[in-house]
Amino acid sequence: MTTIKIDPGAALLLDALHGAGHAAYAVGGCVRDSLLGLDPHDWDLCTSARPEQVMALFGEEKCIPTGLQHGTVTVKQGGRLYETTTFRTEGAYSDGRHPDAVCFVPEVREDLARRDFTINAMAYSAEEGLIDPFGGRDDLAAHLVRAVGEPERRFEEDALRILRLYRFAARFGFAIDPATGAAARALGPHLDCVSAERIQEELLKLLAAPRPGSYLEPAVLAVILPELEPEKQPERFAELCRIIDRIEPTAENVPARLAALLCPLGEAGARKALRKLKCSNALTDEVTALVGGSVGSFLLGHETGHSIARPIACGNRVPPQRTVLGETPDTPVQTPCGTPLSEEEAPGTPGSDQTLMAKRLLGRYELPTIQRLTALCSARYPEQTGAFAALRAEAERLTAENACCRVSQLAVNGRDLMAAGVRPGPGLRQVLNALLEAVITGQTPNEKDALLAAAAQFSAS
Repeated sequence: MTTIKIDPGAALLLDALHGAGHAAYAVGGCVRDSLLGLDPHDWDLCTSARPEQVMALFGEEKCIPTGLQHGTVTVKQGGRLYETTTFRTEGAYSDGRHPDAVCFVPEVREDLARRDFTINAMAYSAEEGLIDPFGGRDDLAAHLVRAVGEPERRFEEDALRILRLYRFAARFGFAIDPATGAAARALGPHLDCVSAERIQEELLKLLAAPRPGSYLEPAVLAVILPELEPEKQPERFAELCRIIDRIEPTAENVPARLAALLCPLGEAGARKALRKLKCSNALTDEVTALVGGSVGSFLLGHETGHSIARPIACGNRVPPQRTVLGETPDTPVQTPCGTPLSEEEAPGTPGSDQTLMAKRLLGRYELPTIQRLTALCSARYPEQTGAFAALRAEAERLTAENACCRVSQLAVNGRDLMAAGVRPGPGLRQVLNALLEAVITGQTPNEKDALLAAAAQFSAS
């Protein structure tokens, strides 16, 4: 008999339910992950006990009535939360997302039959072992994601399952059952009944997978991000997927992967798409900055005017066709802004000042943004990975040393300058910018006396 080590809190709840005469099991993702040798994040339980019986057994102080109409009570145990749901079957899904009604049933196999994929339709108890009526364990062994029963019916019931299919497959690197994949592609248009927030959530989880590129299904992306035209421009879309896979799969890099996906839309188009997906303002601003042509141009050292503290953005001055990905091998390497990158301009080569470039970046962006920028550019131009890694390391070093890269880090402020005789107004800001430039380029140390002396010279000139 298959044995699973049940979480201690879940085991206590299961024992209590069994002791009260109810059938009860660990169910779903915790069983799947345990069979894969992974540590489950959450332990969900299912039981023959009705919601009111669960609340009476564990007491109102330990129970949260999460969704009584659907049979779910969240029980607090040992500092953790355990969703405990009554066995149920479901009626019609009029809205393509939620059942119109549920019917509580006494048998766990009936409950498992309503679930999405076989690998999520398994239950376990120490007494009975694994309950697996749909072959989920075999599909885990075969590295396969397959719908429970008829895939068309599963996706018609809840269109969000289409995105969950690709997310689960990408998370584990599994193949998709051919019939299940065909149904997902055919029913992709049904995603129009799913809220933008849920689509965004699933897309971000998919992009967090180790190598999500091959699981970004064009037929599905054409529905949720039609602006990308993945089916009309397959070569470009395939290149986007390759770039995404080159970015290290960390939670911190999800914005960089999303930026890689949206690069063809340009800064304004990416912002519009992110707003349509109801992304947070913070994520929208971060991804838009990564997509923006000015970011790429500045990162690669094309803004060389040392008399300004903040480089001029190239933005919409670049022809749209120069910003798209998918260049042929004979096409010159393009910056995200579209400007050809020459060898002497690359960071870390003899013709560049890497420290100065890193300081200017830190003057505009926080370090996490710079780290994502270099990750994105390394993925787009892998032949220059070493140079971008060196630029990132220099920005990290300067941050650790609290190097002066912004006006706010100068050893003097506006009040100091006015006390020294600099008149208030636009000229004051110009003097501060000039002092920052002098510090960044090493012409003046970031010391109050030296800066005041330099300010006097700037004011006199």
